[in-house]
Amino acid sequence: MSSARRAGRFLAAATGAAILLTACGAADNAPAADPSTAPSAPASGANASTITHAFEQEISSYNAETAEEYSSKNHIVLNRIQPDFWYFGADGSVQPEKDMGSYEKVSDEPLTVKYSINPNAAWSDGNAIACDDVMLMYAVASGKFPEFSYISTTTWDKIKMPDCKIDDKEVTLNYTTPFGDWAAATVVQLPAHIVAQQGGLTEQEMFDAIKAEDHGKLKKAAEFFNKGWIFNGKLPDKALIPSSGQYVIDSYSPGQSITLARNEKYWGEKAKTEKIVIRFIAQDQQVQALQNGETNIIEPQSNPDILAQVEALQNVTVKTGEQFLYDHLDFNFNKGPFKDAKLRQAFAACTPRQQIVDNLIKPQNPNAAPMNVRNIAPFQPGYAEAVKFAGADKYNTVDLEGAKKLVADSGVKTPIKVNIGYNQPNPRRTQVVELIKASCDQAGFEVTDTGSEKFFDDAGDLANGNFDIALFGWAGSSLNSGWTSTYQTPKKCTPSAKGNNKGCYSNKEYDKLADQILAETDPAKVAPLIQQVEKILWDDLATIPLYSQPALSAWSSNIQNVQPNPSQASITWNMQQWAAQ
Repeated sequence: MSSARRAGRFLAAATGAAILLTACGAADNAPAADPSTAPSAPASGANASTITHAFEQEISSYNAETAEEYSSKNHIVLNRIQPDFWYFGADGSVQPEKDMGSYEKVSDEPLTVKYSINPNAAWSDGNAIACDDVMLMYAVASGKFPEFSYISTTTWDKIKMPDCKIDDKEVTLNYTTPFGDWAAATVVQLPAHIVAQQGGLTEQEMFDAIKAEDHGKLKKAAEFFNKGWIFNGKLPDKALIPSSGQYVIDSYSPGQSITLARNEKYWGEKAKTEKIVIRFIAQDQQVQALQNGETNIIEPQSNPDILAQVEALQNVTVKTGEQFLYDHLDFNFNKGPFKDAKLRQAFAACTPRQQIVDNLIKPQNPNAAPMNVRNIAPFQPGYAEAVKFAGADKYNTVDLEGAKKLVADSGVKTPIKVNIGYNQPNPRRTQVVELIKASCDQAGFEVTDTGSEKFFDDAGDLANGNFDIALFGWAGSSLNSGWTSTYQTPKKCTPSAKGNNKGCYSNKEYDKLADQILAETDPAKVAPLIQQVEKILWDDLATIPLYSQPALSAWSSNIQNVQPNPSQASITWNMQQWAAQ
């Protein structure tokens, strides 16, 4: 899984910056190009009124902000249907979404931010975007209304209840504590008028119920917010899914595709292409689909074979680079063998991280090395210092004898059965599991590949903790608020309560450091805190980072203005600018 618009976030937060679960991703860390000056390419017969993008997972909800639905499969579709006051630009930096309005910090002590919503800003059904939409964000993301499911309260738990009238176009947010990523807070996301209507309330009644913290009155509205926008094999009533962006959801073919149509009622610059079709195509079939003209744009997980295949295609632009996306192994701390610290250490000792990188990553990136910290990308400042402080390099080399001794010391009968789950089909991750099995089975484990096409589903193995080890990726950004909640102690180890902490890891010292990081506005003071965090995560073996995923994207050369993005926003971040010659 993974996220988009912002999918701002080493994805998991209530800010526009959290970590997204991902099964694939692509981006380029080079400086952003101006899409309006992109060179023309020879036409290849594509329909100028429609551009098609391929993604391996199928959208499941119009609401991608609940703990269950926060995923790239939803965000890559919703990027330009639910924009906010900001977005991740082509270089991954936070940029203001000027069509939505403007915002500015008016005070540091206390932190105060004033938002001015564009007077013309409205949902595609004509309902104005105003304070009621901001108030809905407060209700779902502050933690004060637990009846609403939301990915994290990392931002809004620090913000006082907005003091505004229902139709106000100016809203001031007053923070109770400093917050370093204030410029990337999620402020306008989902239509409050739809939630009110489906909750059996008028907009004013829901607004007043939030103000009064009347939980009983909001119960039905919360039930709709949590589950009412889930597709369940068919598109929700179009009246329930208006857009605040350049595209609206037009149609949906389960198992096949979703079609977005230009929002003709958008108040800003209209989208260049009439329709965008996002087809659901497995990773191992995407290159063939691009070659056959079934799709115009792909972002497959790179491996040596796929890179060679796309580079051999004619009339195709190929781009590689670095991105905020890495694969990792997550232990299940709630049940199974890895509640035992010795067995986590043993498994880390037998996991062939260097071999995995040598076989699967170096063919594209000769300088690749095992990723030795989780929350700083290898291309970011401070990475080497964090690696040195955390002491992660002790797990770069396989130590089978050490692993065997740890297994013996645990007293657990061997072979110890270990199920590794991940989203199928994914050729690279299948190979990762094969390499781990070949090594760790020698140390007293019995590894079984339990990859599944439904691994990321609401009722799938990841959400419900049906794994010993989960293999997946985090797509994120440079924002600290995007990753901190991933390791924070969950209130409960349930799908709706654990958020991004899929393995239910807990360390109180980590929790304290995470709070300090979020409140710190000086980057120089954040760096040593992250170093301490990484040491804790390695000492506990909360997860095992494997490698930073090299970015790979490819598109028909006649498609203009395509610009990969190194953040979780993915390549669809600027789909409104895509155009076919």
